[in-house]
Amino acid sequence: MPKKIYDKEQILDACMEVFANHGYDNTSTLMLSEAAGISRTLIFHHFKGKKELYLDLLDRCFEKGKVEMGFDTLPEYEDFFKAKEKFSIIKFKYYKKNPVLYKFVINAFYETPEELKIEIKEKYGELIFRKNQIWKQMFKKVSLKEGIDSDQAFQLVMLALDYCDNKYLSEIENDTNFNEANLQKFIEERNSFLCMIRYGIEKTEG
Repeated sequence: MPKKIYDKEQILDACMEVFANHGYDNTSTLMLSEAAGISRTLIFHHFKGKKELYLDLLDRCFEKGKVEMGFDTLPEYEDFFKAKEKFSIIKFKYYKKNPVLYKFVINAFYETPEELKIEIKEKYGELIFRKNQIWKQMFKKVSLKEGIDSDQAFQLVMLALDYCDNKYLSEIENDTNFNEANLQKFIEERNSFLCMIRYGIEKTEG
């Protein structure tokens, strides 16, 4: 009888979906093996245990996202706000196309399993910090009013943009009818919100 050939990518996709749907703590090795259609022994022939498999999947998500969303092209942009809008659109479309990956990543960073907190912080903290520093350097090119602290302004803008992006991504995940018209509406709302921060909301006299 010929030896059955297993597709590692299909196995990883199946395992990621189990983690995404059930969370790390509620996922057993039996659930992973059944979803992947192979024995537990074969799964852990490649991985030492559930923790290593989970972290390997997270690595895979980061590498895939880095390539498909083009993070390495960030320094090429001159305008911070135009770059932020462009990458938000790319991110929306990417996660809409990959809902399981999105759910898995969100769970990893916003509902981090206790067992993995140290590893995830050490493994990805520096990576996220470096990406944030690139955005920060781009923001320094923005002309600010006299007396405005650049670091504080950057933090305020990033908080607002992250809030908008996360809110819209959550809606994308739960709306199977999401389309280009919805996306354009989201971008318009986001930009309107951002304009309030950039130009102020209080009416001044004179």
